[in-house]
Amino acid sequence: MRKKIVVGNWKMNKTISEAVELSSAIIDQLGEVSASCEVGIAPAFPALSGVHGVISGTGIHLAAQNCHYEDDGAFTGEVSVRMLDEAGCSYVIVGHSERRQYFGDTNPVVNLKVKKALSAGLNVILCVGETLDEREKGITTEVVTCQVKEGLEGVADIGDIVIAYEPVWAIGTGKTASSLQAQEVHASIRATVAGLYNEPAAAGVRIQYGGSVKPSNAEELFAMPDIDGGLIGGASLNAEDFVAIVKAAEKS
Repeated sequence: MRKKIVVGNWKMNKTISEAVELSSAIIDQLGEVSASCEVGIAPAFPALSGVHGVISGTGIHLAAQNCHYEDDGAFTGEVSVRMLDEAGCSYVIVGHSERRQYFGDTNPVVNLKVKKALSAGLNVILCVGETLDEREKGITTEVVTCQVKEGLEGVADIGDIVIAYEPVWAIGTGKTASSLQAQEVHASIRATVAGLYNEPAAAGVRIQYGGSVKPSNAEELFAMPDIDGGLIGGASLNAEDFVAIVKAAEKS
């Protein structure tokens, strides 16, 4: 049985001190991390080390929101996987729709980042998802399948990869794909992985849902057979809400 995974993506929110405070609140409210659900938080880059100092030893994973595909170099404003590893990260989010939409991360660029992160021993959360226009055109499956295939190009082993399905039209909008809509795409992603690798790999890969997940809808979403947890945006900025979502995953 696949272990659920819930990761909070804090995006460009929280100063270092605020991030440390939120981390502490999550620990206090969550208590011991359950064996049935993996938990992670992804603060902004400046807060990584501070948050790591708070969560170290608690069982909560530290995740980064992005990485570059080179080890070093003249890439002003970028962060390498070597830096993330030393900061205490065990996960990195790659290909988030905001990176694709605002910062030009194409499928080939995402693929380079995936392979670089894996080479450094980091676990990868590979984000995929369609825009509202693409959904209305009825090409969700084609778009997401392409993102999965090109994102995993040349990756021999997906044991350290989590796929996060995030319909772009549901991120930060308050709109959420219904549990059945999300399940349909998750099942399609799993079928794509089976075609790229094999049935055991597809059965083992964890696929998160992201897109306005909140305490009120988390349990229904996580009950779907192919939804293995969530990549949580806005709700992860509130300790009570984030912990409630984790508890929903533990029960599912």
